[in-house]
Amino acid sequence: MLDVALAAQVSPETLRKIESGRVATPAFPTIAAIADVLGLSLDAVWAQISRPEGAAAPAAAGRDAPEKLAS
Repeated sequence: MLDVALAAQVSPETLRKIESGRVATPAFPTIAAIADVLGLSLDAVWAQISRPEGAAAPAAAGRDAPEKLAS
């Protein structure tokens, strides 16, 4: 987590708060920077947050998107 935070130029505490839900609506540039470091497209990130709970991931999001978000 520390490596991701530093590479995205956000503080580790900010990343912890986003991950735990204490920051409910992080700034777009922050999310874009984190996605870039994780090698995710913003489309893949959007697919993860916009689908209903329990729904299957769209094929366009890629098979490894959930694992990368959880890393």
